[in-house]
Amino acid sequence: MEATIKQYTAKDFKSDQYVRWCPGCGDYAVLNTLQKAMAEIGVEPQNIAVISGIGCSSRLPYYISGYGFHTIHGRGAAVATGVKVANPKLTVWQITGDGDCLAIGGNHFIHSIRRNVNINTILFNNQIYGLTKGQYSPTSRKGFVTKSSPFGTVERPFRPAELVFGARGTFFGRTLDVDLKSSQATMVAAAAHQGASIIECLVNCVIFNDGAHSWLAEKENRYDRVIILEHGKPMIFGKNGDKGLVATKDFKLKVVTLGEDGISESDLLVHDAHCEDTTLQLKLAMMEGPDFPIALGVIRDVATEAFDVAMENQIAQVQAKSKVKCFDDLVEMCEQWEM
Repeated sequence: MEATIKQYTAKDFKSDQYVRWCPGCGDYAVLNTLQKAMAEIGVEPQNIAVISGIGCSSRLPYYISGYGFHTIHGRGAAVATGVKVANPKLTVWQITGDGDCLAIGGNHFIHSIRRNVNINTILFNNQIYGLTKGQYSPTSRKGFVTKSSPFGTVERPFRPAELVFGARGTFFGRTLDVDLKSSQATMVAAAAHQGASIIECLVNCVIFNDGAHSWLAEKENRYDRVIILEHGKPMIFGKNGDKGLVATKDFKLKVVTLGEDGISESDLLVHDAHCEDTTLQLKLAMMEGPDFPIALGVIRDVATEAFDVAMENQIAQVQAKSKVKCFDDLVEMCEQWEM
C-alpha cells in the first residue's frame, strides 16, 4: 500500500497560546501568513524549529505548533545556526526585528548570510523599537522624532536589502503585512531555497510608529506604489496593470506607461531572480517612492551550496579517512597503562 501524505492546514501550526500583541499590530498578519505557508510547504510540525531573539516579533515561536526557542537579544541567528548544523533535517525559521538583528545582532545576522546557513529569516521591519516603548531603530528614517531622539535622529538608516546583498546573500524577498497573497508565496519560496533566506516584512506598529508604511498599505493606491516581482515575468504593476519598468541606455531604471510612446509589454524588463549578477536585483531592491514602486516578492533566489550541507559533507569525508570510527577507537589510540 502507498503511504498517505498528510495534507496540513494552518490550524495544524497554531499553538494553544493566547497571541499577545497590540490589537491592530501588523505582526498578526505575518503570523497568520506563516502558518498558511507552513501548511502549504507540508513539513511536519515536529520537524520545524522557530528561533527568535528579543522584541515584539520574537514572541512568535510561542504561537507556532512546533519546536521553538526564545533566545536572547540579537543572538537568534547564532542559535538558529547551531540548531541547523546539529540537526540538518529540521526546517529552521528565525524570527527577528529591525532592532533585534540590525543593532545588537548585526554581526550574527550578516555572518549567517555570508555563511549561507540554510535557515529562513523573517525580519519584521516597523522602523521602531516597540517592546521597549518607542526608541528609534537602525531602520528609522533620518529626522524621525522618538523618545530617544526628541529633536529627530541625525543618523542615516540601514536598508536591509543592502546588508543582505553586501553579505553575498543568496535569497532576498520583501513583503507587506497587509498583502497576504504575495507574502505567503514569498515564504514558500524562501523555504524551498537551499541556503540563507531573508524576508524583510514591512509591518505596522500601531502604538509607536503607526502609519510607517501607510502610503503602501492603503488598498486604493497600493498597486500603483508596489511591484510584485515574479521570476520570468515582465515587470508590470499598477492598479490597471498599465505601468512597467524599463532600463535606460545608461542602465538606470525608468517607470513607463504601456501604450504611451509606443511602449509595449515586450519592451519591459523581465525579472530574473536566479541571476548570479546582483546588479539589477539590487537596483530593484533599492527602489523608493514616490518616483518608483517598492519591490515586493522574491527579488533574489540563487542556488549555492549551503553552510550546513558543506559542514555535513566535510565531516563525512574526514570520518571516512579516519581510523577513529567510535569512542573506543579513540581510547585505543591513546597511551595506556595498567595497575
